[in-house]
Amino acid sequence: MSSLPHISVMPEETLACFKDIEIKTFYEGTVGAGGHAQLLLEAHPEIALYIACDRDKSALQIAKERLLPWKNKLAWVHGSFADIPEQLKKNKAPSLDGCFFDLGVSSMQLDLAERGFSFMHEGPLDMRMDPTDPRDTAADIVNTWSEKELETLFRTYEERHPRRAAKAICMARTKKKFKTTKDLADVLAKSLKSSGRRHPATLVFQALRIHVNGELEAIQEGIAGAMDFLKPGGRLGVITFHSLEDRIVKNLFRDAARAKTLRLLTKKPMEPTLKEKRTNPRARSAKMRTVEKL
Repeated sequence: MSSLPHISVMPEETLACFKDIEIKTFYEGTVGAGGHAQLLLEAHPEIALYIACDRDKSALQIAKERLLPWKNKLAWVHGSFADIPEQLKKNKAPSLDGCFFDLGVSSMQLDLAERGFSFMHEGPLDMRMDPTDPRDTAADIVNTWSEKELETLFRTYEERHPRRAAKAICMARTKKKFKTTKDLADVLAKSLKSSGRRHPATLVFQALRIHVNGELEAIQEGIAGAMDFLKPGGRLGVITFHSLEDRIVKNLFRDAARAKTLRLLTKKPMEPTLKEKRTNPRARSAKMRTVEKL
């Protein structure tokens, strides 16, 4: 079996979300390395169909190895969870007892230099979760967008100095086109101040990744779709890592609760324990919200 570098975030809280219900059909929109799936399949032997979706083929391959003991229960989907209606139809799942999303980028993607997600590892400035996707890469954006367009993008995704970042990128690319993560990180390190222990490039890289992959739009569509397919008594759990992600989930859940189609199981989001934050630094910004279908 391949090594499993990815540590699942908030494992105990995830199990607690589904603890007291019987699950026959389950959908996970971001299966990653399969850590949460393993926990849930171990805790719920009654699961008959576990639909595991991810945009990243390499992650699906790792998950397939990890979840081999449950291969007869698993249906694999390479794609975006935004397409959940079509995916459930294809797998003859008219409704769900449970559904789970662990949003954002995984440790595996961050640690692979060739994926271009991280300024910590030099690689091509790509950032597509699905490298076969024809959409623009991060390099396409920083090399071709106007200064105003870049400033708007960075401001939208909460970079603290959007104008300065956009100006620095546009000045630098007149001398040399951006090709690697290091090219961009070096320019940003010179033009932006660091915030505590956070690298100056952190929020720009995050903004590019979210935009390149259409993450916020997918969250809106995917979670709305998941809520529609839940059976009465079915539960949905979502872990977010960014304030914009959490805001979308919070608003969707709040509106459904007001319409009396869902019950909020978490009025305020759960956060990782101090112990987990110490042992897994990438869990620090995680928030989890859960609901139950009425």
